[in-house]
This record gives sequence, C-alpha cells and structure tokens, in this order.
Amino acid sequence: MTKLSQVDFLVMGAGVAGLRAAVELARHGDVLVVTKESVAESNTHYAQGGIAVAMEGDEDVALHLEDTVNAGDGIVYRPAAEALVSEGPLRVAELIEWGASFDREGDTGAGELLRTREGAHSLPRILHANGDATGAEISRSLAAFAHVHKRIRFAEWTMVTGLVVADGRVIAADLASAGPLAGDPKPHRINTRSVLIAAGGAGQVYSDTTNPAVATGDGIALAAQAGAELADMEFYQFHPTALSLPGVPRFLISEALRGEGAYLRNDRGERFMERYHPLLELAPRDVVARAIAREGMGATPDSVSGSPSADSRVVHLDMRHLRNLNIRDRFPGISAFLAQHGLDLARDLIPVRPAAHYLMGGIKTDLDGRTSLPGLYAAGEAACTGVHGANRLASNSLLEGLVFGARAAQSMLADSLPLVPADAPAADHKPLSVNEEALVEDLIANLQASMWAYAGLLRQESTLREGLAAQEACGASLAKLAEQGKSSRRLAEAQAMSRVAHAILHSALARTESRGAHFRNDFPKRDDAQFLKHSIFARGGEAQVLFEAW
Repeated sequence: MTKLSQVDFLVMGAGVAGLRAAVELARHGDVLVVTKESVAESNTHYAQGGIAVAMEGDEDVALHLEDTVNAGDGIVYRPAAEALVSEGPLRVAELIEWGASFDREGDTGAGELLRTREGAHSLPRILHANGDATGAEISRSLAAFAHVHKRIRFAEWTMVTGLVVADGRVIAADLASAGPLAGDPKPHRINTRSVLIAAGGAGQVYSDTTNPAVATGDGIALAAQAGAELADMEFYQFHPTALSLPGVPRFLISEALRGEGAYLRNDRGERFMERYHPLLELAPRDVVARAIAREGMGATPDSVSGSPSADSRVVHLDMRHLRNLNIRDRFPGISAFLAQHGLDLARDLIPVRPAAHYLMGGIKTDLDGRTSLPGLYAAGEAACTGVHGANRLASNSLLEGLVFGARAAQSMLADSLPLVPADAPAADHKPLSVNEEALVEDLIANLQASMWAYAGLLRQESTLREGLAAQEACGASLAKLAEQGKSSRRLAEAQAMSRVAHAILHSALARTESRGAHFRNDFPKRDDAQFLKHSIFARGGEAQVLFEAW
C-alpha cells in the first residue's frame, strides 16, 4: 500500500465490527483499515458457535431481548440491547445478501436456515456456518465484499501506535510496521477526520485464553492513553469449556456442543450442574465456568479462591450418549483438532477447563459508537455500550459487531468532522536489543500468569492487590524501555496489556459485590443498592473508578 498522509476515516481492526463500519463509511469517503496482521486474523475469524439473531418476528425479538437482559445480571443497558436485537435481523439479512453462507436444511444447502440453542437462550436462534466455523465465514464474506470497494484500502501488518489529540479532539494516528510484510518500518502520522477503534478484545492479558495472539487490547489501551473513558472493565467472561491438555493451547470447545446435548462430568463421572443452576449445562456462562472451576478444585464453597491450576482435577465434556447426531458433520473443525490429539467427541470424554474469552467492558461509548473523546469512536468487543451488562449472552458478540459497527459508521458520517492537519510528524524510535526483547517476553509471561492467578474466575481483595502489585512492577519496567525511545511490536503489545490489566484490577477492586462474570469471595452476594450501575475507569494523575447508572 502506498503510504498515505491523510484519509477521511481510519478504522483500527478488520473483524466484523471494523469491516462492517468500513463498508458503510466507504459510501461517503476514503477509508483505511489498519490491521496488525492479515485481514483474516481476528477474534471474529475464530468464533465457532454462531451468531444469535431473532428472525421470526416481533415475539422472537422480544424473547431475544429478555434473554440478553437476564444473562447480563441486572446491568444490561436496555436501549443498547433493544438496538442489538431489533436491528440484528436486518444486518444478518444484509450479510447473507453480501455472500455469507450459513448452514441450511437439506443436502443442497437451499433449505431453511439451521438454528441451534446455546446457554441462557430460551429457544434455538443461533445460526452457524460450516458447522463450527461461523466467524471464519462472516470474516470471509465481509472481507471479500470490502476488498472490491474502491474507496477502502487495507494496511496489513501495521499497528496504530498512538492517537494524536489537539484541542480535545482526535485528529490523527501514528502507524508503524507490525511485521516483515509491512514494508517501511519507520512510523508515520496520518491525518484523519475520525478514528474508529474496532480492534477486538484483550484475552492475551490472561495466561489461559481462547483468544488469538493478536488480542492484546491495543485499541482499548490507546483510547485510555488518549483520555477516553473505559467502562465495566471488571467483567471479563471466562468461557467454560476450553480444551485442557498439557502443552496444548486452550482450544475453544464451543458452547454449541452443550446446546446439542453434551453433559459436563467431574472426576468422579458425575453430572454436577444440577447443584449450581436449574438450566444445568445451558446455564449462563459465568455460572457454568465457576461451577467447572470449583469442581476442578474439588470443592463447591464460595471460599475457594483463584483460578484453576495445572494440577486441578479434571472436568470432562461428554457427548457419547448422543446417538442421533452426526458429531463430525456438525462440528468438523473441533473434531479435526481433537483428532490431532487422539480424541473423538463420539467416543471420548473431553477434558475441559475455563479460559479467558470475552471482555464485556471496553471503551465507553453511546449507542452510536461515540466515545468521551471527540473524533474517536469504538465498536465491537473493544467498546462498551452496556449491551452485555455483567455477562454476555452466548453468540451475541458477532451480532454486536454487525449492529454497532454500522451504527458507529453512521455517527462518524453524521458528525462530519473536518480534517485538521497535525503539527508534527510521528516520533522516530530505536529498536530493542535481543536482550531487551527477551525481557519484554518475560514481563508479558509474568503479567499473564499473575492475572490468571489473582484476577481470574474467583477474586478477593488480597489476590487483586497482589495482581495490582505485579502489574505495576511490569508497567514500570516497560516504561523504562519506552522512556529510552525504544519501541517494537511486542513492547507496544506489552504496554497495552499492562494498561488493560491495570483497568481490570482497579475496577474489580472497586466493585465490592459479585455480579455476572465478576465474583468476589469476600463479597459473594449482589449488592443492588450500591452497584446496579456501571463502572467508569478514567486515568488522570491517578486511576479512578466511579459508578454511574445509565
């Protein structure tokens, strides 16, 4: 790509939210989509289960709304949820028109759309593609549609390393190489009317995660550094079922397996979910994840602290009783991955444990993607509209990207901010030495381990403060390198993860109750009198967390 000095709109991230926004923006201006690796590498691409959408009329939409609100444990911002479920059918129909192919009845693929059910849904409304590769199909179809648009350009293997703020407004962004395919490694500044952050979540903050390596919270950290508010950062969703094999990455075992009837069994072979929730294996994700953690630790009391460790007792997913389901056809991707490790869903018990999966919090926005900083917008997992409350309803994330990606683009167009040239070019930097790069990797590993141990599924003040001490030590070491004018992709990612961890820890300390994905052993009950509100994290001279009702 030819190096640009200005563009109408800059979109950070090439997942479902970023690409949907780019398509909308390109009807009225030139768009640059910046992505840290290839367009195909995003959280969207790895989404297995499906996309939740109510396509059967008003009653279906109303039920989807209530399921979303109920899963969010009291603090879903209802107008956001109403926008999600009411606009979702139109956005999915639009996606199908643009070439997305979802699974249908019959061998020809021309029948009715197939739907499945997942946790906390009152009925089957989850569309899926190629069995268990829904995100990949959505990503493929959106990318193909965007690539033919003459006003959309892509900067692959490129990072946004800073946002330029002048007179209280974002007016430019600094870009730099993020890999060997990016060409000129020197940073450069690009002027723009507005910036959309749609760079996904921050699962790499935790040592155990289902997220790809690119999910380091870069966009969230950049927004906070520029002065934008964050919200609900304490609410990190841990997916209940990631593959648990020594030396194997925490490969996601989709909730759709439980939707098709899979059981969960402890190390004694017992189904245990009846002790935790009447919906059993289809309970909300936070409930199932904590149940698995406690069973794995060999106890059920609320006094259990921390997160599952390598020596935890094994919990299994069991599909052996499902005789009327062609498991390999329904879940081809999961079946193929398990086969590489000698496991078969139809024959074997599959060892599972929770792993960090989805951030309900993020950059605080209104219903149209506007942040607290003019010129800066956010959508998708990087944003927080309050649509998920304290616990995201399964398969609402891809729908969120479609709906709020389009909404954010529409507000960028409506605001029609002028181009304001930045006064100075991007600052140059010095590369890290081999030893310094090794130090950064060690700091990242220590941060991830401490976040898993101290700010995971089951929290309390003492462990959160231990986590904060570890994070602050990591942040100080990273700051020393940055102060020397040093820079690299991994240093930038490490700084982003540290800043996101800082916000998670402070927000989790401030919410002295248990709600949704945030569980405090020292405050195991909900406190609606004080905390039927959203947390707002703002970084001034000191980190500050306030609570406000939306």
